[in-house]
Amino acid sequence: MASSTYYVSEYTKFMNEWMKQHSEELAVQQSGRQLWWDRGAQELDEQARLAAAKVPQKPYYYDAN
Repeated sequence: MASSTYYVSEYTKFMNEWMKQHSEELAVQQSGRQLWWDRGAQELDEQARLAAAKVPQKPYYYDAN
């Protein structure tokens, strides 16, 4: 029979409690995520410009010929 409770690490418990006590940190966390991970969709002309500027790579990178 499966138990209805799941393992929660001490760190996760600590962070959950800390975030409850410091709810203002959620806004800081989200702004950091937006800065590094949530990128807007690129325009089609920007995608075309980047694709045209791409330099083709040799099949074997270490080949000097």
